[in-house]
Amino acid sequence: MSVEMALRAARVRYGPLEALHGLDLPVPAGTVTVLLGRNGSGRTTALRALAGTVRLSAGRVLWRGADVTRLPAHERARRGLCFVPDLQAVYAGLTVAENLALTSPGTRPPFPELVPLLDRTAGTLSGGERRMLALSRALLPRDARVVLVDEPSLGLAPPVAARTYRGLAALAVEGGAAVVLAERRVPDGLPPGTLVHELARGSLAFSGERAELG
Repeated sequence: MSVEMALRAARVRYGPLEALHGLDLPVPAGTVTVLLGRNGSGRTTALRALAGTVRLSAGRVLWRGADVTRLPAHERARRGLCFVPDLQAVYAGLTVAENLALTSPGTRPPFPELVPLLDRTAGTLSGGERRMLALSRALLPRDARVVLVDEPSLGLAPPVAARTYRGLAALAVEGGAAVVLAERRVPDGLPPGTLVHELARGSLAFSGERAELG
């Protein structure tokens, strides 16, 4: 499998605290990668480092071998990176339809639950509805090369979460994208060959395929 993106000896600091301690993290194309860990483990920071929303204090970010460490987040998005954070992931003052149009104008939302809500302002939606709207950015038809999602199932009912994971898996298996999910546990419904990197206090504690995880 070819490596789409990678962190190389990545360090990230928040003031006096170091959140990543020289992390090496390959992100293969056509594969789902799960960053596993508790709160404070560094999994969200690793996603943000790949997305370019936090700066490295040391190390590099590579994209198909090219150094993009200094490339800002909006330029990474233009190159085909989609980042769905866990919080503040929608434009609250825009309608559901306007939020969707920012990604794919004229396309029906991938969640049928959003269809009757197209004229609603995003700020008036429930937590689960806002999460579906945010996830639509990743699941709508597009040529995304890298898809980063922090806690995809946050606030979702189990049947909706299951559909979401199937859709994310299809982006990798059928679309060839590098899909990276930050999770507290490994979710069900992911394809064989899913990679798992368990983080603890900003360092890798385990790396391998899901079947190898105890």
